[in-house]
Amino acid sequence: MSDSNPLAQLNLLGQSVWYDFIRRDLIQNGTLTNWITQDRLAGMTTNPAIFAAAIGGSALYDADIQAAPPASDANDVLRSLAIADVRAAADLFRPVYEQSGGRDGFVSIEVDPRLSHDAQGTIREAQTLWKLCDRPNVMIKIPGTVPGLDAIEQTLISGINVNVTLLFSVSRYRDVMDRYIRALQIRRRQGLSIGHVASVASFFISRVDTMLDPTLRRLAKEGHTAEIQTMASNLTSKIGIANARLAYAEFEKRFAELDAIDLVGAGAQIQRPLWASTSTKDPTLSDIIYVESLVGKNTVNTMPPVTYDAYRDRGSPQLVLGGNVDADSALLAGLAPLGILFTQVTDTLEDEGCQKFVDAHLHLLEVIRQKRAGQST
Repeated sequence: MSDSNPLAQLNLLGQSVWYDFIRRDLIQNGTLTNWITQDRLAGMTTNPAIFAAAIGGSALYDADIQAAPPASDANDVLRSLAIADVRAAADLFRPVYEQSGGRDGFVSIEVDPRLSHDAQGTIREAQTLWKLCDRPNVMIKIPGTVPGLDAIEQTLISGINVNVTLLFSVSRYRDVMDRYIRALQIRRRQGLSIGHVASVASFFISRVDTMLDPTLRRLAKEGHTAEIQTMASNLTSKIGIANARLAYAEFEKRFAELDAIDLVGAGAQIQRPLWASTSTKDPTLSDIIYVESLVGKNTVNTMPPVTYDAYRDRGSPQLVLGGNVDADSALLAGLAPLGILFTQVTDTLEDEGCQKFVDAHLHLLEVIRQKRAGQST
């Protein structure tokens, strides 16, 4: 590993880099092992859209799809393929998990996205995936919807690692942190160990700007007053990062309290914020802006392939999170005078995020059915 490697430097600054993609060839041809060694890559995340790209967008899995037992349905085949990849990747990350004391080295797999508003169904699915993966360094991804909060808490109480996903609002993030801490307190009261229970909270970044910026750019050109135009222009492409900075401030405040409730002394881990959706969708912005702007201690940044490569090439790591967030609060407060209710934005993003994963999941199931039937996809 080279000290000049920007990805490795992030790790040394206290931010873990996870890879937001999985595909069989990366695991089998030594690429993932090389990244773990050279880049200090510390984990991997998956979701239904990623598996759709890996399985549906390549021929790497076709032989296994064709060889699946005739009695199995497309969902059984998909689960088998996904778990095989997650188990294999988790084995490669196992040394990272051991050396970090269970802090890193995780591979995430998401519950069926159709269960995002079904707490009991999510709990059962999480338990099933946990047993089938059978690796201590696997995390089960559960959407942070309102019904998902109960599923998250119960899954953590059962001792299963959880990656809470699809978080867009600071208020929901507070709920997630509260559920994590309560789950650990319950386990401790029950006489159960808590040191091995790990969790991250995946806070989505670029999708916020992708939704807001078209409206802000329109107002910057067509606002009724010069003041409105200036305000809109000053907010464009800034809300996603400001929202994340406010989330980080809440994280620092909330987990500073762990000592007071005697969880750290009992071996508890903190639930780190994970920056997700960190690829740049706007070509006028830097392609690493959502990495450079969110480097902070005790955080994770899960980078898709294009962002991962770009940051390795030209990243300039330095700690930027922490401290005064008054300017970030002012940015979000500036939306209301423009007629933009941010709670509606985050609610819409959550709904759309859940639906996108459902759509990807259903599409992949159809692709698997077609491949089994020998049809071209």
